[in-house]
Amino acid sequence: MQEYDLLLMSLVIFVPSLFAFGLLFFPRGYEEAMRWWTLAGTALTLGLSLCAFISFKATTLDNLTGRPADIRTRAQLEYRAAEADRLADRKGGPEQRTDKQNDDWVARRPWIEPFNIDYYLGTDGISMALVVMTTVLSFLAMIASWNITKFVRGYCILFLVLETGMLGVFLSLDFFLFFIFWEVMLLPMYFLIGVWGGPRREYAAIKFFLYTLLGGVFMLIVILAFYFTDIRDFKKDKPPDEQNLSKEAKERWYEPWSAEGTPKEAVHTFDLVLLAHVGREASKIIDSRDDSVLVRARKALAEEKDSNKQQILKEKIDRLTTKWGFFTSEFQIATFLLLFIGFAIKLPMVPFHTWLPDAHVEAPTPISMILAGVLLKMGGYGIIRIAWPICPWAAKELAWYVALFGIISMVYGAFTAMAQTDFKKLVAYSSVSHMGYVLLGVAVWPTENNQFWSWGMNGAMFQMIGHGVTSAGMFFLVGVIYDRAHHRNLNNFRGLYEPMPLYAGISAVIFFAAMGLPGMCGFVGEFMVVLATWNFSKAFAILAALTVILTAGYVLWTVQRVFLGTNPAYKGYRDIDLRELSCAIPLVVFSILLGVLPGLLLSWMEPSVTGLVDTLYRLTASAK
Repeated sequence: MQEYDLLLMSLVIFVPSLFAFGLLFFPRGYEEAMRWWTLAGTALTLGLSLCAFISFKATTLDNLTGRPADIRTRAQLEYRAAEADRLADRKGGPEQRTDKQNDDWVARRPWIEPFNIDYYLGTDGISMALVVMTTVLSFLAMIASWNITKFVRGYCILFLVLETGMLGVFLSLDFFLFFIFWEVMLLPMYFLIGVWGGPRREYAAIKFFLYTLLGGVFMLIVILAFYFTDIRDFKKDKPPDEQNLSKEAKERWYEPWSAEGTPKEAVHTFDLVLLAHVGREASKIIDSRDDSVLVRARKALAEEKDSNKQQILKEKIDRLTTKWGFFTSEFQIATFLLLFIGFAIKLPMVPFHTWLPDAHVEAPTPISMILAGVLLKMGGYGIIRIAWPICPWAAKELAWYVALFGIISMVYGAFTAMAQTDFKKLVAYSSVSHMGYVLLGVAVWPTENNQFWSWGMNGAMFQMIGHGVTSAGMFFLVGVIYDRAHHRNLNNFRGLYEPMPLYAGISAVIFFAAMGLPGMCGFVGEFMVVLATWNFSKAFAILAALTVILTAGYVLWTVQRVFLGTNPAYKGYRDIDLRELSCAIPLVVFSILLGVLPGLLLSWMEPSVTGLVDTLYRLTASAK
């Protein structure tokens, strides 16, 4: 029976590409039809993502009952993936799935079998929030694309392929598949900046490409390092089929520290869920914990009398004590740093941020919306989904330094934004500052109470969504005024409130939301991160709180320079039109709604985020 969740997630990813293929059959001269066709593709993808969200929430979250800790455990991808594999083994494979498994939102099909590469998709509260945000912003950015008149077919095809790449990143659970979608996203963005951008578009596009490609190379090195580590001790073999073996014995057939159930051949995988499990077990081995696989295997060897089983256990112990691999601190540090830098480039984190202002300044308005609203979040998502779960020992050891770079990004970005006279550069550097809160919230690994870290991690996720709304809104509003004034020099504006009162009002809402005004979306994530940081480092918490003042300074100064006063040169400007309004109003609504009712997002995102925090914190708590 075909899996409903697999079908729906696949449609969400590939419907934009199907519409991109359809654009090849439009004759020349039908540019307006091409725009409407592309808008229909993004609208259908948005509708599918909302259907996926509603179904995911109803079947995966709303049905969970029991203690909060149990709910958070069952909301985890690893729990649902393990349950799906267990039931699939009983039923004879993934094709023979039950109705219960068709809505677990974890689905796998073999793809390149000789290398154990699967078409493996799954979602939880973390990725689903970013999927919905991506489809909403893609739809709005396509509305903002109506002014694109050069090579319309090529622009629309690249725009839709870019959407496929972004959605594939958020839904992939196979590292190889994740990397493919990550690279698929790179080329369309390169051409969208390089062909449709401003006067220095070639320079900005090449800089974006090289920085992102460097991060991709780091990621590829780690993928290979993970793949060539033999993890057979964490991948159970099929239980024996003897009739005299009871059902209970078959279910207990595999224990990672025993001689039974371990595959005889080496096991290599790209499975992100399995790699996260191995990473946690590796942390236990590095910390020499009593519940680690290595300690238990040694105990089993001491008690074992059978010579064949003794040999199996000796081989297992040799694999777990190899000089280079998952189970050494050096391996975890090296792979974590490579992953972290690769994702920090995309975030972007100081000092890997220099590609961002150039790319934003030269990119057309709708591409700036996507770049700030979605692509930067891919860096944060990679840290939360991959770097932290797979290399938790290194993440714990380097958490203070990660938090330090988050603080540096926040303060540096705010001061640099304040110094800008180019409207787009100001918004670009404000993104560097705001994404610093994401790094800080993720990094506040606790020593005593994980409640604070839960606030920080949930605040980081909320900040990514809130910044996705406000940054896309700010870049769109800069594009609106650029279409009229044909410049972005802040010192040459003033007085826009008089001819464009509606535009000024909408701008005030979006900019105040980005400033972190209480009651708006930018406040919630920043407040949660600052609260969480106080228990981690009071100095960092004070600097994070003071950055809010810097943000207020450059936002208010920008509003003053653009809208207040009088300027006869702009008296004839038309106010924001209906098409532009249809793009701006949803962003205004989200800016207010998420600020007034943050529970609309946190209520279904929190179990997955806090469950991840609980899982990682247990490594620290049990090691003491």
